[in-house]
Amino acid sequence: MTRTYSFLSKASTRGLAGNGAGRKAGMVVLGTVGLAMAGCADQSGSGAATGPQAPKAATSHKIGVLLPLTGPNAALGHELLAGAQLALAENGTSTTPGQASALQMDVHDTAAVGGASAAATAAAEAGDGIILGPLTAVDTAAAAPAAQSASMPVLAFTSDVGQARNGVWVMGITPEDQVERLVATARQEGRHRFAAFLPDNPLGHALGNGLLASCRDQGLMSPTIVYHTGSQASVTQMMRELSSYDTRRAQAQPDGGSATTPASTPAAPATGSTDTADKTLPSDLAAALKGGSDTSATASADGAAQTPAVPKLAPPPFDALLLGDTGLGLKNVIGALADSQVSSANVRIMGPGLWAAFATKLGALKGAWYAAPDPSSRQSFANRFMARNHHMPRPLADLSYDAAKVATTVARVAPNGYPADVLTRSEGFAGVDGPFTLLPDGRTRRALGVFEVLDNGGGAKLRVPATTKSAVSG
Repeated sequence: MTRTYSFLSKASTRGLAGNGAGRKAGMVVLGTVGLAMAGCADQSGSGAATGPQAPKAATSHKIGVLLPLTGPNAALGHELLAGAQLALAENGTSTTPGQASALQMDVHDTAAVGGASAAATAAAEAGDGIILGPLTAVDTAAAAPAAQSASMPVLAFTSDVGQARNGVWVMGITPEDQVERLVATARQEGRHRFAAFLPDNPLGHALGNGLLASCRDQGLMSPTIVYHTGSQASVTQMMRELSSYDTRRAQAQPDGGSATTPASTPAAPATGSTDTADKTLPSDLAAALKGGSDTSATASADGAAQTPAVPKLAPPPFDALLLGDTGLGLKNVIGALADSQVSSANVRIMGPGLWAAFATKLGALKGAWYAAPDPSSRQSFANRFMARNHHMPRPLADLSYDAAKVATTVARVAPNGYPADVLTRSEGFAGVDGPFTLLPDGRTRRALGVFEVLDNGGGAKLRVPATTKSAVSG
């Protein structure tokens, strides 16, 4: 059964505060008209209705929300719903002539019978003008046909850029967007030869596709991309091949000039864990730097252990290297970098925004970059969310707030519905994590800063402030 609710703005709930019904501004109020009986009738096929009602999305400012409100992802779905509710409570009063003073929010459960497709169909039949959600790429693909046939724009919370298309926007911070920012910044630094060493998984391939597109769009040579399967032996060998280690070693002078061994790097702290998507990052990252066929210890005449000198090799055939691993996979990659003499001394190492979650454990990659929003931009939102919901918001709540802010902003200036030319306005929108712009092809261009990893557990510092190609207002 699909239930439809009406959400009133803060201004519209002030009158409820006196009797205790409106203790929270923007609270859920059960609508007297839309209490879900239509959803049951649609499933049974009984009743007077002979077919779906004609969608009224072309002129409606009603906001449809598609989220998993039951099932295993219910907690996350309600968290995103809370983010959207906060935006509507703060910004949901319409100033458009002829429109109701409070925007309505029509909520549908994508975990109910029929899934996201049925939820989108129900939203169309209810006359919603825009959809916020769904949560995942699979649900977005399922909901898109019904939404597009009803001319309802979709602001989906996935970060899978493959779902982006005309009328369907990907609100998540995509790997492709992160790579574009890193490549642009590295190019300004004078880097022109890019390569990638990535895990053979969806994140790795998204990063690789982003690197190909970014190099093409910025007039750079096509990058060399290698995907590995994760075992330490194969990672070491594939990194040697990518970095032309054998060729560089053969070209080194016999006397080696100034002899050296692969540079050691301070060990990472031993405590802490990554986000739920990752295993705990191993505490012995520095130990990964001590292996290698060229660094075995030998004994001198007086019995003291010595490490034989290794010729200092020429730089590898790239000056910027994109990585995509976390956890144990990253430990193996760090060891392979040292084994092949690939370091920040001659290569700009870059990685995914996921590194921000455990930057204090990345001292072995001192000088590496990742692109992410400036966390200081989020503080005000986090405080307001905490005051309303009594807990700190999960990161995905940022996206639902931003999507609802887009809807309320457009509703104030567009007399009918949510026109594409207003959604893609050049000045963009002000978001929780900084300004962002909806592009005509369904991508979202967000302001991302470039962060540089520090050593000795120091985390990361903001090297290049967040910016986009568009100035943003309101």
